[in-house]
Amino acid sequence: MSHTTIVTTDKVDEQKSPNLSQTVSHGISVIQAFCQGTSVLSGIPVFTEIDKKRRWILEHMAGAFRIFARKGFSEGLAGHISVRDPEFPNAFWTNPIGRHFGLMKVSDMVLLNERGEPIGGNTKYPANAAGFQIHGQIHAAYPRINAACHAHSINGRAWSSFGRPLEMLNQDVCNFFGDALGVYNECAGVVLDPREGARIAASLGPKGKGLILRNHGLLTVGQTVDEAAYLFTLLEASCEAQLKTEAAAANGLQKIILDDETAAFTFQMTSDPESHYCEFQPDYEYELEATGGTFLH
Repeated sequence: MSHTTIVTTDKVDEQKSPNLSQTVSHGISVIQAFCQGTSVLSGIPVFTEIDKKRRWILEHMAGAFRIFARKGFSEGLAGHISVRDPEFPNAFWTNPIGRHFGLMKVSDMVLLNERGEPIGGNTKYPANAAGFQIHGQIHAAYPRINAACHAHSINGRAWSSFGRPLEMLNQDVCNFFGDALGVYNECAGVVLDPREGARIAASLGPKGKGLILRNHGLLTVGQTVDEAAYLFTLLEASCEAQLKTEAAAANGLQKIILDDETAAFTFQMTSDPESHYCEFQPDYEYELEATGGTFLH
């Protein structure tokens, strides 16, 4: 397997040892604050060449599909991941329709322009039309978003039927506190109309990280495909936790919901693009080891 030469993010300043409440004011990243000792986890890599960055993006994108398959998020023709091209910001990479997530490789990905036309990568197979309407509108509306993930996962579908956001029941779900999680309550079936794609994008909002699509499923976004994919796994797990909590509460147990101050603090200290990137790496590294890197081709 070939290795890409990268320039990593700056090392932590060893003269500083902040507590979490000082992290933002001192300009130290969340991931630095969480690492005990003199070394830190490698953050989002920085590339000096576009081709190397694109290759890295596609490798992690293919890995995300394999992880989604391992976690049971694949369902028929449904589901798609998109990543903005680093050279052509109006174009994005996505998966061909009809190929199982567990078989996805770098060479399967197709590059679509803003009109949905294939302009690079695997142009032999079609992309998902509904996926283009959803992801195309999101990428067009929010320059901050480089990647988006959508799938019809079981717990996401179940919780989406309530048309409600998640409650702050635990530390992990605080990554979706406040404006970070939206609900799209205008479900009109398969998204083939660009106007509905635009409404979905508007429901996400300028600060959105995740979106519950009523009677449909889940969608998450990020600066990297790693962040968007990690947030999807987290949002799906949070839906499962909410459903189990509701079942226990129906039998008389009382829920304790985190207060807004605690939830907001936890969000501030954990919901960071670099820390979300790092959260995804154990799954990615496991997938590399388990598959022998077959998805890199």
